Amino acid sequence: MRYLQQAVIIAVVTFTAEIARYLIPLPVPASIYGLILLFILLKSGLLKLEQIEDVGGLLLELMPLLLVPASVSFLTVLDTIQEMLLPVLIMGFIGTTVVMVVTGCVSQRMIHRKENEE
Repeated sequence: MRYLQQAVIIAVVTFTAEIARYLIPLPVPASIYGLILLFILLKSGLLKLEQIEDVGGLLLELMPLLLVPASVSFLTVLDTIQEMLLPVLIMGFIGTTVVMVVTGCVSQRMIHRKENEE
């Protein structure tokens, strides 16, 4: 019964996020609205972590399995996007490298600043 209650809570948040996507005229996916809504509910105390923790953990464990259909559908259209594949891979590599470098630099500055304060 506990799992059913938790699943209903997550489903209500997801449904509310879908409604928000239609009501708010921004190009933002419903999943982002759902994450923001869930964050606000948890931070405000209206929703306790214990109320969704078990089903949330189960969904996290199942996430790799849930990504299989998306991966398979990508492979089915591979011939269609093959001409764009090299630029996409290059942009992905460059973007990942930039994010790693910036994150490393910011982290090192924060560590040095904290050491200097102590």
